Amino acid sequence: MDSHHFLETAVVLLLATVIAVPLTKRFRLGSVLGYLLAGVVIGPSVLRLVGNVDGIATISEFGIVLMLFVIGLELSPQRLWVMRRSVFGTGLLQVLASSVVIGVIAWALFGLPVRTAAIVGGSLALSSTAFGLQILGERKETGSAYGRQAFAILLFQDLAAIPLIAAVPLLAGGPSTHHGFDLVGALRTISVIVAVMVGGRYLLRPVFRFVAKADSLEVSTATALLVVTGVALLMELTGVSVTLGAFLAGVLLADSEYRHDLESHIEPFKGLLLGLFFVSVGMSMQVGLLLQVPLLVLGLTAALLLVKGVLLWPLGRMLGGLERRDALRLAVLLASGGEFAFVVLKQSQEQGLIGARQGGALVLAITLSMALTPLLVALLAKLLGNDKAKKPARAYDTIEAGTPRVIIAGFGRMGQVVGRILRAEGIPFVALDHSIEQMDMVRRFGNWNDIFYGDPARPELLRAAQADKAEVFVLASDDPESSLRVARVVRRQYPHLKIVARARNRQHVWRLMDMGIDEPVRETLYSSLKMTKQALVALGLTPERAMDRVERFRRQDAELIKAQYLVYDDETKLVQTTREALADLERLFEADASPQAEKARERDAGTPLTDEG
Repeated sequence: MDSHHFLETAVVLLLATVIAVPLTKRFRLGSVLGYLLAGVVIGPSVLRLVGNVDGIATISEFGIVLMLFVIGLELSPQRLWVMRRSVFGTGLLQVLASSVVIGVIAWALFGLPVRTAAIVGGSLALSSTAFGLQILGERKETGSAYGRQAFAILLFQDLAAIPLIAAVPLLAGGPSTHHGFDLVGALRTISVIVAVMVGGRYLLRPVFRFVAKADSLEVSTATALLVVTGVALLMELTGVSVTLGAFLAGVLLADSEYRHDLESHIEPFKGLLLGLFFVSVGMSMQVGLLLQVPLLVLGLTAALLLVKGVLLWPLGRMLGGLERRDALRLAVLLASGGEFAFVVLKQSQEQGLIGARQGGALVLAITLSMALTPLLVALLAKLLGNDKAKKPARAYDTIEAGTPRVIIAGFGRMGQVVGRILRAEGIPFVALDHSIEQMDMVRRFGNWNDIFYGDPARPELLRAAQADKAEVFVLASDDPESSLRVARVVRRQYPHLKIVARARNRQHVWRLMDMGIDEPVRETLYSSLKMTKQALVALGLTPERAMDRVERFRRQDAELIKAQYLVYDDETKLVQTTREALADLERLFEADASPQAEKARERDAGTPLTDEG
């Protein structure tokens, strides 16, 4: 299109978004519904203000690619392992049960071919991650029992969407397929995935480390986009789903120290393009079908909500361990269709698996189910009433305190020790903690007027705590990911602050060192050394000799930490340096056992070493 039409289209899209999204959010219906309505109004079905629907859809599909990349960033192996029962238990059963039941209904009642019925069942089994998380966030119920269960199910659905999207072209294969399955295509897909994962493991981190040294926000953003587009392009050239490539790229970087930085660079582009995708879906909706066959569309919508709701309720009760009310909330929240269904159905239409009229009716049903979800959630909440254990609605406490010299993030065991000593010394400080339970416990057992609730990673909270006037920032959080997120914000917003950081383990130490934090304090090191000294004394060593052994180990381990920091993304070199350090320590102790060393120790016995506990 020429520049005039391009600008005209851009103005129409932006104007429709600016009007529709705030209106739907004001009525607590969610931004996704606003984008869909904006697309319907300006599309061919109503005002016909935008003609090139296919061109806009092509551009906007990159929003799905970016969303899957961000989802991949969130799926670190550690996080999945902690949530394994909910994710791979309840989530797996929900997707399987819903897919089978809906697929059988589509095959038996509507006469769809088996392959088409399988795609329809799989796509309608997925709920809206954008809608679900947004509703939970707005109602302050993300941390509730049913909120955590809903998040786990949505997490598995996001995982399940990847093979479903990849399966569409395989099921739609031509003469080379046997019963709809392309063996050559499957082997090619597996080979490309393995190549991306192996290449990404050894190439991506060094690339980001090199770019980080440039210290340029624009270059970092360009690199993040380059990784996503590059992997997606590689997948497309080899005939594999581009969304699968983006997801794999995110997973490869989920444990990287650059994860949150990447997410912050991608988020604005993802949000904008994802909104454009929903607008394009709205423009492609066949609203005329709703007028031609209203009973069919409304019947599909009701059937979708009913079938998924009926299947979700017992899963929440039996596997999720939820009470009846919470199981009902879970069923209502996740009964609708989701944004991935739009992607799967559109791809299925392009591959000839689903007809245009069938796809149009399903898209309408999914959209109506999503539109009804916020209304049903609000109605159910009104019927059930407010829970006594509902989380407070405040974002963070109002901070009324004098100018602090120290900010403490995380007021658990270590944070409290720091706080008690600072108070005894008369040093003003402000402590921040994101756990309401921790706040209640601390205030119940002490008069702590300088402790406040809130997420220390929020810039507005740090401003309210007067971080710009403080001298030291004590990072005492026990969660490594939260700690890194806070450290990144503080480094960016308040570079003058001296950060004293608690570290869970060596990997945590190295990731903090990446941010320029000198000598993070490992939470178990000094207590372990003190236990070792006591054990050596109990075995017959003199206290002086035991302390000497412990101090030598501490010094050597500090040097090892710095040496391994240079190679911590190379497991082979880590193992090699650890073995070399152990051999050096053994040789050092053997040398100490010589008669000359023994006499020297006796002369120096009057100079005790510092016992750090």
